[in-house]
Amino acid sequence: MSGMSDLLPGMLDLLLRSFYAALEVWITIDRLKRAARLVTGSDQLVEVPPDPRPLPLAAQRALAEAESRKAALD
Repeated sequence: MSGMSDLLPGMLDLLLRSFYAALEVWITIDRLKRAARLVTGSDQLVEVPPDPRPLPLAAQRALAEAESRKAALD
């Protein structure tokens, strides 16, 4: 049993250090959110749409044809 009693303080230390590290990460994230609210003046997260992909050449030609036909009708 002496082997197990030697491991117990080390395991407890590891558990407490892991808990402390997780708590530090959580506090840091919370502080960053608060700083963002102060800087932006908003407490809402806004999702930004991705940048549009450029049209393929065939689609660009088709769009140009459609626009020229529409211009010819007007």
